[in-house]
This record gives sequence, structure tokens and C-alpha cells, in this order.
Amino acid sequence: MDSTALAAVLQEAAPGAAIEPAPTADLHTTIYVSADDLPAVAQALRDRPDLAFDFLAEITAADYWPRQPRYEVVYVLVSIANRLRLRVKVRLPADDPHVATVCRIWPAANWLEREVWDLFGIAFDGHPDPRRLLMPEDWDGFPLRKDYPVQIRKTPNAGQPLQVTEEEFRQNVMKDRLTRG
Repeated sequence: MDSTALAAVLQEAAPGAAIEPAPTADLHTTIYVSADDLPAVAQALRDRPDLAFDFLAEITAADYWPRQPRYEVVYVLVSIANRLRLRVKVRLPADDPHVATVCRIWPAANWLEREVWDLFGIAFDGHPDPRRLLMPEDWDGFPLRKDYPVQIRKTPNAGQPLQVTEEEFRQNVMKDRLTRG
């Protein structure tokens, strides 16, 4: 299914959503979705039997500074049943880059969204655990932004591993199971 046909199907599934087919050099079906419409479009992509994008393979981002909109969040989806791959892109402004989480739709998004937050500073509204993932908790800035200063000298203060008791671990696992519901 090409991007134009997919956009038409999604317009039917999510009426009023801003969906735009995108040309690509690699022939990978790609669409742009507005940040406001992402939750409805993502739900349709997963739940419609003719689409059934049930596997979220990757979430990443790109910084196109100084261009506006500055950021693009990129979701790579796979429909195993229909043997389809899809790239969904969401454009975000430089001054307040945030988009809704898709963790409730694809649980695999949890750490992928944390990684994008940690490296680009793009916030995922409603994320269940928005802590840093790769950088120390006391790190300033976001290292994959194009305006990030690369000639810094900083000694990280976070050098102790997180220690939890067996009981705390079980409580966290149970909490995760209940929130996925």
C-alpha cells in the first residue's frame, strides 16, 4: 500500500485528522501526521484489521535546526499479518517540542520514548515514567540536538547504581501490570 492510499484509509478511520503522504527515496511508505492527531491515527493503525500495525519497531527523532518546524519524531511500524511497513512522522516546533505518548497503544514505546526525551528533549505527554534513560540524572541538555555544545567538560555526579529490594521490585512489576490493564 503506498502512502497516498494509506492516507485515504486513515482519513476514513480518523475523520478530520491531518494526514499527509510523504515522498521517500527508499520507497518506504511514509506519512506525516499532526501531533494533535497522533493518538487517534495510532489507534486506527493498530486496531483496523486491514492495517493491523501491531508491532512498533522503532521511535527516533531528527533535529533540522535552524529549520522550522525543527524536529520530526519518526515511528517505524510493522503489520505482520498484512506484511506492511510504515514510517509515521510528526513535525514539532523548536519552542515546545511535545507529543502524546503511544505507550498505551504499543507498550514497546516506553523506553523508546524515554530515549528520544533523553537525547533530543522531546516530551511525551502522559508517559508513565519520563526519567532519563541513557544520560545521568544530573546531565544538562540534550546531546543529539544540533545546537548542543560538544566541547564540554563535565564530571557526572550519578555514579551509584539504583538498588531496590525484592519487595520494591515486585511492587513495580505489579504496578506495571495493573496500568497496562
